[in-house]
Amino acid sequence: MSNNGKGGKTPGKLYSIAVTEGPSRAGARSMFRAVGFTREDLAKPIIGIANTWTEIGPCNFHLRQIAEAVKEGIREAGGTPMEFNTVTISDGITMGTEGMKASLISREVIADSVELVARGNQFDGLVAIAGCDKNMPGTVMALARLDIPSLMLYGGSIAPGHLNGKVVTIQDVYEAIGAHAAGRLDDAGLEAVETHACPGVGACGGQFTANTMAMACEFLGISPIGLSGVPAFLGEKLAASREAGRMVMELVRKGVKPSQILTRKAMENAIASVAASGGSTNAVLHLLAIANEEKIPLTIDDFDRISSKTPLLCDLKPGGRYVAVDYQEAGGSRLLAQRLLDAGLLHGECLNVTGKTLKEEAADAKETAGQDVIRPTKNPIKPTGGLVILKGNLSPEGSVIKVAGHKRLEHRGPARVFDSEHAAFQAVESGKIKPNDVIVIRYEGPKGGPGMQEMLAVTAAVAGIPELSETVALLTDGRFSGATHGLMVGHVAPEAAVGGPIAAVREGDLIHFDIPNRKLNVEISQEELSARLKDWKAPAPRFERGVFRKYADSVSSAAQGAVTN
Repeated sequence: MSNNGKGGKTPGKLYSIAVTEGPSRAGARSMFRAVGFTREDLAKPIIGIANTWTEIGPCNFHLRQIAEAVKEGIREAGGTPMEFNTVTISDGITMGTEGMKASLISREVIADSVELVARGNQFDGLVAIAGCDKNMPGTVMALARLDIPSLMLYGGSIAPGHLNGKVVTIQDVYEAIGAHAAGRLDDAGLEAVETHACPGVGACGGQFTANTMAMACEFLGISPIGLSGVPAFLGEKLAASREAGRMVMELVRKGVKPSQILTRKAMENAIASVAASGGSTNAVLHLLAIANEEKIPLTIDDFDRISSKTPLLCDLKPGGRYVAVDYQEAGGSRLLAQRLLDAGLLHGECLNVTGKTLKEEAADAKETAGQDVIRPTKNPIKPTGGLVILKGNLSPEGSVIKVAGHKRLEHRGPARVFDSEHAAFQAVESGKIKPNDVIVIRYEGPKGGPGMQEMLAVTAAVAGIPELSETVALLTDGRFSGATHGLMVGHVAPEAAVGGPIAAVREGDLIHFDIPNRKLNVEISQEELSARLKDWKAPAPRFERGVFRKYADSVSSAAQGAVTN
């Protein structure tokens, strides 16, 4: 604690003393005064505000207003906020271009940059404000490294769009692209979907990656349950943000750190929430990465173990009917937690940044009468969760499929092999993919991409062509958007760029997806597979310098979260 200038001590001011206190820090105080901070401000706990604001896209556009509300709450509770910014990449904007390679890499840059600013300034606490897919895991990874009292606040979901009496989201835009390419939708029809799908600020509206990770972080405990999920466009979001500012001050005074919240049991709670909600496959990468920061021994097999005993309860897009706004209005994460706790599927003793346990928060759930967004456990959509891990001779380290949005549990078909997403998309768009084909997209993994870009351009194009959507399968060492649905297997590991078995697949090889038995195999002998891999030669790196090369040189397997160590 520091001297408050009146002979007393200031609770919670533990770390910033080194920057603001004593005669030797006159130079630092002089610079703080230059931008408006007073001696009284500097005597209080200093709370960093890590903002992912950008004017590039709706997910993060409004976060300046969110930050101002958080700062109001911090000041009301006796702290001094100091805001700084970090990078963000919009997945929806970069999708289908070389720019998408930057998205997963940005997770590491966000984590590194937040850590650097916080360590450099020795904040007493931290609020990370996130709005898009990689913001949330990136900032939480930094909070875990820093281990100072802190929380992550989600900027909230976008309002659903409406067209011809139906709810539309960004998912519908990408599927309309496929329908347009197949000649089933004219230019005016595509323009109409494009115009109506994103009516304002906020992250993509379905249970895509942003909303999946926002929910998962509520169940992890690092985001305030009930507050973080308030949609971006509602007036209540600013009130919730002010409350989050007051909340971080309570964490600072009590000395509650992320290491007390981000436990093994909390990780299992987060996985269960993803499984029960039909959440994005990207959660596998991100939760493994967060666990890695806390040195929690979490593996890809834990996702299958937990999902296999967790019922699918949430009827959310892309596989279902509803969007994140409907989830929040139905009762939100407190209600889902109550359902899962009653079924013995969560660890209720885990702590949330609200100061309550998950069990205590769930007890405050308020269910909207007549809602059918979050089903009771006695009437699930499916008896098991939305995530499945497949292994076999094509993915000995594992691969990930989301089964929430389709009914096919087995597929056998000839491989159509492409060494980039762009080449595969061109084949779909030009009508070269036929029913029963298995689209194989490789050299798009963490090292090979580099950056493991999402395949929504391809998967949505397939989904937009009726004769392909229910007959074609896809596998890749890249990853998928949370908006992807269908028989699509991603994160195939080891990846092609390191000589994984997917590198040996040839045009016409039969690929067998066996979801009940958790198998993904190419139907050739082990001798043939080994002989092909022996002749394999690593391709030249796609980038010779810069952040992409540094990432490719240091990134781990997708089965380990694609972390850089």
